[in-house]
Amino acid sequence: MRRSFGSLEDGRGVEAITLGDAAGLQTEVLTYGAILRRLTLPVRGVRRDVVLHFDRLEHYERDRAYVGSLVGRFGNRIAGSQFHLDGHTYKLTANEGANHLHGGALGFGKRVWSVLEADEHGQRALLGLRSPDGEEGYPGNVDVTAEFAVKHRALSITLSARSDAATPINLTCHPYFNLAGDFNIPAIGQWLRIPASHYLPVARGLIPTGQKAPVDGTTFDFRKSRRLEPPPIREHTQLESAGGYDHCWVLDERADCACELASPNRDLTMTMTGGPGLQFYNGQFLARSHPALGSGVILEPQGFPNAPNEPRFPAAILRPGESFRRVIEYRFDGEG
Repeated sequence: MRRSFGSLEDGRGVEAITLGDAAGLQTEVLTYGAILRRLTLPVRGVRRDVVLHFDRLEHYERDRAYVGSLVGRFGNRIAGSQFHLDGHTYKLTANEGANHLHGGALGFGKRVWSVLEADEHGQRALLGLRSPDGEEGYPGNVDVTAEFAVKHRALSITLSARSDAATPINLTCHPYFNLAGDFNIPAIGQWLRIPASHYLPVARGLIPTGQKAPVDGTTFDFRKSRRLEPPPIREHTQLESAGGYDHCWVLDERADCACELASPNRDLTMTMTGGPGLQFYNGQFLARSHPALGSGVILEPQGFPNAPNEPRFPAAILRPGESFRRVIEYRFDGEG
């Protein structure tokens, strides 16, 4: 089902697309920012919202916390808002101090996407976007698609891109999750498992140092499900740097998922797939920008932060003739 979700300040219209059915999982996606606005499913006979959302388009237009948006060209941070590629230095928009975050001042989350396909049965939608050469400082014209598909109690998001020039690409999605059934319940009361033996320590500006640190014996060890609330930040220098958790975990080669998140009373569990990294942010600063929105945590399957400047990380450069593809799936288990 497609409906109007209002108009932007410049007059362009925005649509909301609902996928799924009343008996199972439903999602609502906006053509503005390819935003995952709603994600609901029945739990114990009551439909439960699991991602934070705004009621009006104007709130999304003014939002700077990336609530529900698709982020790109490069999700996460690029140090010094620049990178070197094939003998050239490219200067990017600096939108987090000296650094570049989530694609810049606008990025893909502030663009109006086109509806390329919409399944008449309401189970699938394909959105598309062209990012022109030079946008936010990036080289190359990039064509991006985001496919949203619902199957009973799972939502898959397939992100694809092609470019006519070499350029960094790291697409991901940025919903704030709270599975409790009440967004006023602190999201840090949820349970989290991340099958990762290492994480990426960060330095100033939350830029990875380039090292991979073992989680064993530290507060970064989520290999067994536990409450995700961080300990007092003074107990770990990495927590002090970020005000809590805001780090990328390096998923194990044989990891069974990217992470597993469960509600505080464990009546609903979400299993997420994607990778090779997982950015986990416990939402410690969300209330500063949106005090009435509620409490949520970010879990983003993605490539490694600052990869264009870090030769020790997996490459993040898309070249002509190649295709970028990342599949993120949210799968839910619990009493229907």
